[in-house]
Order: sequence, then structure tokens, then C-alpha cells
Amino acid sequence: MTEKMGFMPGCSLPSYTPEGVKKTMEYLKQIYPDLGGVQKCCGKGTKALGQEEKFKERFAGLQKDIDDVGIETMIVACQNCYKTIKETSDHTDVESLWTLLPKIGLPEEVRGKAKDSDVVFGIHDSCSTRYEKEIQDGIRWIMSELGYRVEETEHSRENARCCGFGGMIVPANPDLATRVMQRRADDFESDHVVVYCAACRSSMMKVGKKAFHILDLLWGPVVYDDAPAPEDVLSSPAKSWINRYKSKNAVKQVVKA
Repeated sequence: MTEKMGFMPGCSLPSYTPEGVKKTMEYLKQIYPDLGGVQKCCGKGTKALGQEEKFKERFAGLQKDIDDVGIETMIVACQNCYKTIKETSDHTDVESLWTLLPKIGLPEEVRGKAKDSDVVFGIHDSCSTRYEKEIQDGIRWIMSELGYRVEETEHSRENARCCGFGGMIVPANPDLATRVMQRRADDFESDHVVVYCAACRSSMMKVGKKAFHILDLLWGPVVYDDAPAPEDVLSSPAKSWINRYKSKNAVKQVVKA
């Protein structure tokens, strides 16, 4: 009997790119025809604020949804979801999308598509998984398969710096958050930065970087130096919630297909 796989896009990614969520799920469903899906918060924000009881309550709700769908291994695109499920669930396995893609491969039509791009991307590693070497390696593998060139910085991988969005700092101390964002942006020589967290992308956009989520590069058009970065949707609560609604519908549609 095969293991029941599911996909959970997180909170910030569905708020940013419903199309990226849909295309990712469609590809995963080709590999795992019985793919399930859950779109719900893992509760990491409440845990970061020290609200332990609220966190337990929220995670219990997520665990119930996972169990109701019968998912045994949850594929996640969010590093906070990865860490939270890994540390909290006692019976659901979790795998990062960024370690899974090197195992199952990319669609043939996207491999090498960016070999003629004139962009060199700086890579922003998520600080929540700064010690997860396999995730970091997976991102670099995807960039190589697509054909993009990348630059490494002193503050990458296990030395990764926070983008300025973590620990609920933006609502708690916005001025400090902006300083942290600028410090991180200054680490990169390139104007172009690739991230694998939608909140990190928003942070880099706020301080002037042309930031792209890696799913933009995977499923979207090839990026050249003069191309603008996608809109910073997360700066608009209304647009973010509309996108999250679209993403939820996309998850349902792909699962039922």
C-alpha cells in the first residue's frame, strides 16, 4: 500500500501566488495521483509570541484536518510549517518541497529554460531552516536545473540572516524590522534575489531588491535583467486575503481532479 501524500502551501505563499500553488499541486498530483491537500495555518505565529496554549489549540486543529484527509506525509513549501510539523506532530511525517523536487525531478519543459538569462541571483536562505542543508542544497539544485546563475554571500546557509519578517517583528517594531531588512539586502551585490519564502520576498521588495520566489522562476517566464519583479502583494491585506481564497479553491480543485 502506497503512502498517502499531501501538500500544504502555508500562509504567505497562497497569499502571494495562487497560480504558483496551483501549478505546484498539479505537478505533484502527476507524481502522486492520490495527493491530498490542506490549507491552514500551522500556528507558528502564536508560538513566536509565546502564546503556547493558543499554539497547541491551533496545531491540534491542523492535525485534525491532516488526519481527516488521511495524509501520512505532508509536503510543505514553507520553512516554518516544516519546522513546526517536524517538532510538534507525533505521527505525521513532513518533507520540504525543496528536498522533494530533486528526488522526483522537474518537468522536462522547464529544465534549462533560463540558460540564456543575463541575471545573477543572490540566494536568500530562510533563517528558520538555516541548519537544514538538504533544503538549501535543493534550492541550488533547482536554480541549476532551470539554468540560472547564482552568487553566494557570506551570510548564507548556516550563517543566514533574518529577512526582517520573523518573530512577529513587523507589527511589534516596524522601524527595527526595516533596519533588519536593509541590513539583509545589503549582503547581496546583485539587485536580483531569489527566496523560497513569500514573506522573505516581501521583505526584500520593501527595501528595493528585485525579489522573486523560486516558484516564480519555476513556473513563470524567464527573468532577464530589465524585467520587473512581481508586485509585493503581501503589503496589501485585501489582495492577500483574496489570493488566499483563490489558493484554497485551487487546492480543492486539484485534489478533486
